[in-house]
Amino acid sequence: MDQKYEALFTPWKIGNVEIKNRIVLCPMGGTSLFGWFELTGCKFDKEAAKFFLERANNNVGLIIPGIAPLRDTFWGKWLWQNPKMFEELKEFMDEIHKTGAKLFIQLTAGMGRSWAITELVAPLHKNKITRAIIKPIIDTNHELASPSPLPSRWDPEITTPELTVEQIHEIIEAFAKTAKLCKDAGVDGVEVHAVHEGYLLDQFTMDWTNKRTDEYGGSFENRYRFPVEVVQAIKKACGEDFPVSVRYSVESKVKDFREGALPGEIYEEKGRTMEESEKAAKYLQDAGYDMLNADNGTYDSWYWAHPPMYMPQNCNLESVAHIKKFVDIPVVCAGRMEPEVGAEAVADGRIDAVGIARQFLADPEWITKMIEERLEDIRPCICCHAGCFNFSSSKGHANTQDLTDTMGLARCALNPETMQSKKYHIEPAKKQKNIAIIGGGIGGMESALVCAKRGHKVTLYEKSGELGGVFIAAAAPSFKEKDKDLIAWYKRELTKYPIEVKLNTEITQIDALGADEVIVATGSAANRIPVPGADKGIEAIDFLLGKKKVGERVTVIGGGLTGCEIAYELYLQGKKPTIVEMQDDLITTKGVCLANTSYLRDFFKTNKVPVHLETRLTSIVEDGVTVTDKEGKTFKIDADSVILSTGYCSAPIAKKAKHVHIVGDACKVGNLRTVIWQAWDICMKL
Repeated sequence: MDQKYEALFTPWKIGNVEIKNRIVLCPMGGTSLFGWFELTGCKFDKEAAKFFLERANNNVGLIIPGIAPLRDTFWGKWLWQNPKMFEELKEFMDEIHKTGAKLFIQLTAGMGRSWAITELVAPLHKNKITRAIIKPIIDTNHELASPSPLPSRWDPEITTPELTVEQIHEIIEAFAKTAKLCKDAGVDGVEVHAVHEGYLLDQFTMDWTNKRTDEYGGSFENRYRFPVEVVQAIKKACGEDFPVSVRYSVESKVKDFREGALPGEIYEEKGRTMEESEKAAKYLQDAGYDMLNADNGTYDSWYWAHPPMYMPQNCNLESVAHIKKFVDIPVVCAGRMEPEVGAEAVADGRIDAVGIARQFLADPEWITKMIEERLEDIRPCICCHAGCFNFSSSKGHANTQDLTDTMGLARCALNPETMQSKKYHIEPAKKQKNIAIIGGGIGGMESALVCAKRGHKVTLYEKSGELGGVFIAAAAPSFKEKDKDLIAWYKRELTKYPIEVKLNTEITQIDALGADEVIVATGSAANRIPVPGADKGIEAIDFLLGKKKVGERVTVIGGGLTGCEIAYELYLQGKKPTIVEMQDDLITTKGVCLANTSYLRDFFKTNKVPVHLETRLTSIVEDGVTVTDKEGKTFKIDADSVILSTGYCSAPIAKKAKHVHIVGDACKVGNLRTVIWQAWDICMKL
């Protein structure tokens, strides 16, 4: 192992519990051992158990599964009323402890105004009759209950109901009863979720969201009373020696409801300030908490707690390291943490451990590979959130995520086997076949790997001189360093298997290949807008690949994800971008996580990047564009260059047939997740 990582592999203690190393697998929604959003009620989740056991066998020190709601989302049964689940948990803990890892169960009081109410459920809640009808199945008043009436993060037309004192006491009691069952099952500790990320307990602690006049509102002590009484109740039920961590946001990074503060921005904090946090951290320690599992942010500034690729790496380290000065208990820091930076911070005593989450989804063996000095073999997490947490929202819409995704969080766009091992797994082929794959983009490379792992003879044809396809352009911006790493990872993986790669080879007749099966992964082509002067525009891919240069003032036509990322890159380069978009908001596509989209929307708003919504391009002229807004008004936008980012259409070189299979964007334009998962869907059957 490289010496620079050594500090991560020293033991430490949370209370009296010793952890073998300083790497914490942080909680992720969807990885609860008690299930997640099951229609039949929560039960011990064997898929999550398998997920954690594999990571425990690969050298993780402390595991904290995703949030376990104290009360089932459906049917309203309390966790402590399900003793069978804890019997299964006990058996699982015996297996975890054999690996040397430790495990804390994270319990949540609820989400309050941050509950990601879906477009399916939101209208049912708004009507008091339908709300009453569905209450026995899903009590939206309970799920949305907050310290005070507040606008929902996901649907501002919804005002959240106020939690009663009786409900508060019921939740505190549930924490204690559930924690005791966890302790009896051999769990090493529990984590209280959360004075963090704008969830229910966090909403109570902030005077911005807590307008109560009873003993749970007003003064600092009253606002923090709820989380204090929670830890006191747990300690009373489980004993003072039973460790209790708290998920903690050092600063809220919030300017207003639904508006976050960007890194380095000077702003007025609406939530928890650093000054209050210094006091609060010690107050929570003195109340009985044994660890702070810390980062920054709320759902209004979600990109701090769920950093997309636009956020700096180690984005929360300075805040968390500062707050450690005010407590004596261990402090963990999470948020795009790089192991070498985390190791240095641990060695310097600035933090006690490094919290890492989604890298464990992309590669369960990444710690083992790091120990064995095989860093190039680690499949990188690219911070896309496309498989793990694609809660999406745009103007006028609540959470538009598909129900199947809501019920299956913590999957991985890059690694279909994650939390889906029954559906996606490698099995040897019954008969070895000669398989030709046309197209060396992500879809083609993933198909080649799956087929080769199953024992097929694979030949991969790519008409250009380089593998990567359109993803080379997608990875081109300066903030896409992990995307570039992913392409390098694919190229290296292909060399580990008997895959013949033929570059600079264009295939026009698939019958001439003599293959048993042909996979067409030829991607997509850019849409062409039928407007005067369209030929003066620069295609997005040509800009990203550096084939076409742009001037100082650049108008980007299309405010989808690609167009917004181009505008963001232009701003970082010192250019002056303008965005023109026909929809009523930027990035309205389902499946793009709100943490990602809200960063870009906040960035453009804060930096005064002109955005023209509900506006269509009418022509491109020598010195700009003419556009027409929703009122029918046509006007000109001066520009030195115009970039066209108006979507793509599939471009397969052949039609689907008995032995011809179409993969990825060549089949239907999507994202990295749809490309990779579809490759598995097809290749597992060949």
